[in-house]
Amino acid sequence: MPQRKARRKLASDLSPAIAADAFAALGSEQRLELLRVLARAGSDGLTTGELGERADVHGSTLSHHLKCLTDAGLVQQAKQGRFIFCSANAYTLVQDLSDYLLGNCCAI
Repeated sequence: MPQRKARRKLASDLSPAIAADAFAALGSEQRLELLRVLARAGSDGLTTGELGERADVHGSTLSHHLKCLTDAGLVQQAKQGRFIFCSANAYTLVQDLSDYLLGNCCAI
């Protein structure tokens, strides 16, 4: 029987405060769309302009949603020249959130 890969951390290791912040950040249809677009863009990410066009979110609304996602640790932003690149760098956090929800809230 093949061995399962060891998880980076158990769902119980994720603090309720971190989980709540991340779930709150994901509690918007537009933020979910931004994260989806960034995840599909890969590790290079997208400029804020490209991201806004693909997700159809613009201006101060885009800035607000990116701040929420960045503060929750789901998105990373880096300035390169006059552009700001955004990337979804939190694949492990998203997996941990799923594990946290299933392990602590659904009692499976």
